Amino acid sequence: MNTANCGSVAAPAEVMLALVLVGWCVSLCVTDLRAHRLPNYLTLPGFAAVLGYAAYTGQVAMALAYGIGLAALHGAVWWVSPGSMGAGDVKLALGLGAVSGLAGPAAWMGAAIAAPVITAIWGIASFSRTGGRVPHGPSMCVATLGALGLAVWG
Repeated sequence: MNTANCGSVAAPAEVMLALVLVGWCVSLCVTDLRAHRLPNYLTLPGFAAVLGYAAYTGQVAMALAYGIGLAALHGAVWWVSPGSMGAGDVKLALGLGAVSGLAGPAAWMGAAIAAPVITAIWGIASFSRTGGRVPHGPSMCVATLGALGLAVWG
């Protein structure tokens, strides 16, 4: 993501890419909310698309590093406590980590920290209905989109 134009009007291509990202996140959220599952056909193509954009902009190494970094964090949590999140969340972290990393380390860190906080608050607030079991994917998407929004327009 190009944050050099903060405060100015985004180019049509950047607006289109942002809309595609939001659409991807909406489809992930709807699927996770309905099925408590994030299938490979949604998570992995999104990661590939982010890498394609990163390659086009000459930032593929950075996108890979941030994507793998966030996936490693989620993978460690999943490995220690498989009931706390699913493998789909780990795979989703690849794409969301890559795209937030393209906006810079502050955006990546903000998204990485905000997602589990949002999930925890949501789980506590809905405990009487859900027993504290809420999908993590929507929180990951909201945190990433929020962090990107702050990085671009903040």
